[in-house]
Amino acid sequence: MTLAQVTMIDPPVVSWLGIAPELVLGVGAALVLLIEVQWKPSRTAIAWAGGAAVIAAALLSVLLHARIESGDGISTFLPFAGMIALDGFGVFARYVLLAVAGLGLLAAQRMVQEAGTRAAEMVALMLLATAGFSLMAISANLILTFLGLEIGSISLYVLAGYVRERGNSDEAAIKYFLLGSFASAVFVYGVALVFAGTGNFSIQGVHDYLDGVVVFEPGVILLGLALLVVGLTFKVTAAPFHSWAPDVYQGAPAGVVGFMAAIAKIGGFAGLVRILVSAFPDLAGDWAPVVAAIAAVSMVVGSVLAIVQDDIRRLLAYSGVAHAGFILTGVLSGGEGTAEIWFYLAIYAVQLVAAFAVVAAVSGPSGSRSALSDYAGLAQRQPFLAATFAVILLGMGGIPLTAGFVAKFGVFSDAWAAGHEWVVIVGVLASVVAFFLYLRVIVTMYMDEPAGEAAAAPLGVRWVTSVAVVVTLLFGVFPGPLLDLAGRALPL
Repeated sequence: MTLAQVTMIDPPVVSWLGIAPELVLGVGAALVLLIEVQWKPSRTAIAWAGGAAVIAAALLSVLLHARIESGDGISTFLPFAGMIALDGFGVFARYVLLAVAGLGLLAAQRMVQEAGTRAAEMVALMLLATAGFSLMAISANLILTFLGLEIGSISLYVLAGYVRERGNSDEAAIKYFLLGSFASAVFVYGVALVFAGTGNFSIQGVHDYLDGVVVFEPGVILLGLALLVVGLTFKVTAAPFHSWAPDVYQGAPAGVVGFMAAIAKIGGFAGLVRILVSAFPDLAGDWAPVVAAIAAVSMVVGSVLAIVQDDIRRLLAYSGVAHAGFILTGVLSGGEGTAEIWFYLAIYAVQLVAAFAVVAAVSGPSGSRSALSDYAGLAQRQPFLAATFAVILLGMGGIPLTAGFVAKFGVFSDAWAAGHEWVVIVGVLASVVAFFLYLRVIVTMYMDEPAGEAAAAPLGVRWVTSVAVVVTLLFGVFPGPLLDLAGRALPL
C-alpha cells in the first residue's frame, strides 16, 4: 500500500473550553479532599474552597455563553467527536445547576461545621454530583449521558447515607442505591436497543437516521425509547417511578436533601428534553401520549398523597412528584416548550433548596424534628424563617404574582397549544389541590400554638431563603429577562 492509497482521517476536534466548568468542578472536588488530607484546615475553609470551585465554573460558563452569543459558529459546534453539544441549552442548564450547587453549599453550612473530618467528603460529593448532571445537560451522545447520570447519581447515593449514625439515613442510602441502580440499568439497556435499531449513539445521528429512512418495524427503537424514558423519569421522581423519593427524602441528611432533590431533577429533565426533542421528534406521536399519561398520574398522585402527610419531608417529596408532572406537561409541546420548562426548573429548584434549608433549620442538629407539628407557632418563634418559608410555599403553589404562577401558566399554555387539553385540565385541578397542602403548612406556622423553642437559623439558611423569596417575587412580577434567557436555551 502506497502513501497515496492511505485514507487520511481527521482527528476529532477537542474544545477544552466546552467542558471547562465540569473540569473545574472535578478538580475542585479533588483539591478539597487533598487540602483536607494535607493541611487539616477549618471547616469554613473547606466550604469556601467548594464555593470557589462553583464560582470559577460559573465564570467559565459565562465566558462560554458569550462565545455562543457572539455568533462565531460555536453554537453549532460538537467537539469531542460529536459527544458534547455547545449550545444555549447546555449553557442555561449549567447556570441553573451551579446556582443550585451554590445555594446547596450555603444550606449545608451547619452540616459542614458539624461534619468534622468528613466535611471535605461532603463538599467534594456535592461538586461531583453537579459535574455529573452538568455532563448530562451538555451531552450529545447517549453513552456520555449515561456516564453523567452515573457520576451524579453515585455521588447522591453516598450523600443520602452521609450521617451514618442515623438508621433511617442508612436505609435511605441503600434504597436509593438499589432502585437508582436498577433505573440506570434500564436506561443503559434502552441505549443498547436504540443503537440496535439505528446504529447510532449520537443524538444527532439518531435524529438523522429517523429523519432519513422509513422504519417499517420500529419496535426495537420504540422499546429502547421507552426504557430511556423510564430511566430518566425515575430520576425526576415522576409517578409511577416515585416510590423511593419519600423514604429517601425523609432519611437523607436535612442539610443536603434539598440539593439532592433539585440537582437530580434538573439533570434528569435536561437529559429527557434533549433526547425527546433532539433525537426523537419524528416519533412524537408515539412518545407524547405516554409522557402525557405519566404527567397526569404524577400530578394527581403527588398532590393527593402530599395532603395526607404529617411529615414535612414526605410532604415536600410528594409535592416534588406533582411538580415533575407539571414540568412534563411542557415536554408535550416538544421544542416549543423548552423556554417554559427551563423557567419552571430554575424557579422550582431554587425554591426546593430553600424549602429544605428551612426544614434543616427547624430539624435541629439531630435532624429528627420533621413532623408538621414541629412547625406549630413558628411565626412566633422565628418570624423571618416563617415569613420566607410562607412566600416560598405560596410560590410553589403557583399563586399569582409569584414566579410559580408564571411557570405553571407557561407549561400549561404550551401543552394546550400542542393539543393536550385534557392534561392541562388535570394539571389545573391538581394545582388547586396542591395549594391546600401548602396552605396547611402556613396555617400551622401562623395559627397554631408554639411547640417549644426553635434554634436560630444559621446564616447560610437565611441567605438561601432570602434569595428564594427574591427570585419568587421578582420573576413573578418581571419574568421577561429570565424567560428571554431561557428562550435561547434550545438544544441542537
